[in-house]
Amino acid sequence: MDLWQLQIFCKVVDLKSFSRAGRAVHLSQPTVSSHIKDLEDHFDCRLIDRLAKEVLPSKAGRLLYRYAKRMITLRDEAESAMAEFKGKVKGSLNLGGSTIPGAFVLPAIIGAFTRRFPEVSVSLTIADTRQIIEAILSGDLELGVVGAVSTNPSILQTHLVEDEMCLVVPSDHRWSGKKRVTTKQLFTEPFIIREHGSGTLKSIQTSFSEGGLNINDLKVVARIGSTEAIRQAIKNRMGVSILSAIAVSDDVAAGNLKKLTIDGLNLKRAFYLTHHRHRSISPLCQTFMEFINSQVPT
Repeated sequence: MDLWQLQIFCKVVDLKSFSRAGRAVHLSQPTVSSHIKDLEDHFDCRLIDRLAKEVLPSKAGRLLYRYAKRMITLRDEAESAMAEFKGKVKGSLNLGGSTIPGAFVLPAIIGAFTRRFPEVSVSLTIADTRQIIEAILSGDLELGVVGAVSTNPSILQTHLVEDEMCLVVPSDHRWSGKKRVTTKQLFTEPFIIREHGSGTLKSIQTSFSEGGLNINDLKVVARIGSTEAIRQAIKNRMGVSILSAIAVSDDVAAGNLKKLTIDGLNLKRAFYLTHHRHRSISPLCQTFMEFINSQVPT
């Protein structure tokens, strides 16, 4: 067993495919299969269940996966620390972003960071806030940017940048000529809401609660798991929704969607730089944290 085999094993688990894992690590499918067999022979148990359409880790494989990820992370931290000792910034960095910062804030910052430090490789995972925080707690991600405050005592968050949400309607909606609507009007309209675990949903719930309103009074017609899907649903007149102004800026500029404010609701929120309180931060991650703080407006 070596780290390279464990890295291949993790790719197979992550991508649920021998062929996709092979393309990711530039190996043929038979070579990937051979490495997995070597690991199974070493541990004398099946690690991967080969199903009809995908491969999944067995119970033993799930156990090994957790340790393998930690070992690979520790290797990356060691390489980063040694590079820093020699005055270089290099290595691999695993970041996470909830839907809005992951799609609209982090890519530009990561691009600028890797242009300044070309020997750094960054992997960005985009998921909802709850999933990003769970990945940080498990050690799969070292750092994340999410749109909600975590109550977990093992999570440490610092304010990064402000965001403002708005009511979004189709361009031909009867409210499209307005700049604002009342909450009474809002409660009469078919509404599309984000899934549980979303930072956007949590922020909306907080805004409603602070305004003395109950989010359950909305006429929810759909619960959808991504901002992009909600944008498309609004364009197709399924209903209206409250979304980040950042996420709909292009559609608003193109005239495809309209954004409005809601009387009596404070829809401002923040994005938070998030990491594990009790895990040491790698030198590379520390460099990225300093860089991201220098890039966002104060």
